[in-house]
Amino acid sequence: MKKFSFIALLMAVMLLIAACGGSGGGDSSSGEGGEDKTYKVGIDTTYPPFEFEENGEYTGIDIDIINAIAKNQGFKIEFNPMDFGGIIPALQANQLDIAIAGMSITDERKKVVDFSDPYFDAGLTLVVTSENTDITSLDDLKGKTVAVKSGTTGAEFARANEDKYGYEVAQFEDSPSMFQEVSNGNADVLLEDYPVIAYAIAQSGLDLKTVGERLTGDQYGIAVLKGQNAEVLEKINTGLQELRDSGEYDKIINKYIGE
Repeated sequence: MKKFSFIALLMAVMLLIAACGGSGGGDSSSGEGGEDKTYKVGIDTTYPPFEFEENGEYTGIDIDIINAIAKNQGFKIEFNPMDFGGIIPALQANQLDIAIAGMSITDERKKVVDFSDPYFDAGLTLVVTSENTDITSLDDLKGKTVAVKSGTTGAEFARANEDKYGYEVAQFEDSPSMFQEVSNGNADVLLEDYPVIAYAIAQSGLDLKTVGERLTGDQYGIAVLKGQNAEVLEKINTGLQELRDSGEYDKIINKYIGE
């Protein structure tokens, strides 16, 4: 009887060990429900007020939003800063899981990524030096040089309308270089999302101003690789809606762009 009990106990222990080994998966990032899941998030830290670095920390509207969504939905994130133009290729190469970088939702981008619900209404605007009185609209750009940031909707808009308005496009890898090009007179005008340039002018004292009406009605979205991350996209949309419902979304926006 004692021998039988010992054998039964030994078999029970072995079954328990096998069961625990089979359910662990060996990967803390794949826990059921996603609580321990860590997603690699692509950002562009040259894009205040949405993404920038301050005192060695990443901050801005996008940073606060994705951090709040992650906290709300119970997952972790690892930021991967890079040039804006490299973010979608990094998603395609499976080097990133998520991209949040003031990225406008466009039909062209929808061919390769799935977007979240829109989280910000932006729109392109023309920007010139403070003393410039010659440029107030696209019709004034014939023979001028238009500075744009590579990979952005501003760059796409500039290339699409280059022949129509007769200007020359100059591309840059980051926003500060683009701003400087207009400030020092090497370019006549730049195209930028309105909230970005309005923040830059206010915070940095740039000798620039916006002119004319907004040229587009862009909306920003959070992106994942097309057809590959439905689960995380659902978490992002759920978290984003809960931020709006709780009022936390408005607090984040007002922190950086107060009325």
